[in-house]
Amino acid sequence: MNELPKAPTARLLKRVGAARVSGEAVDLLAEAMEDYGLSIAMKANTYAHHAGRKTVKANDIKLAMK
Repeated sequence: MNELPKAPTARLLKRVGAARVSGEAVDLLAEAMEDYGLSIAMKANTYAHHAGRKTVKANDIKLAMK
């Protein structure tokens, strides 16, 4: 089950020029973005713990995205 709402996900596709977007395409993009986001979040959390912090900071996210 996706955590990301369908409407904003569909708007992203329309923003890049898609005239129409199928529900299946929206669901698949939302799933892909969620998977990528979870991967980044897990890495960022690991970096925060490694630094001895409980708080994930912006720099942890930036590092995880590299």
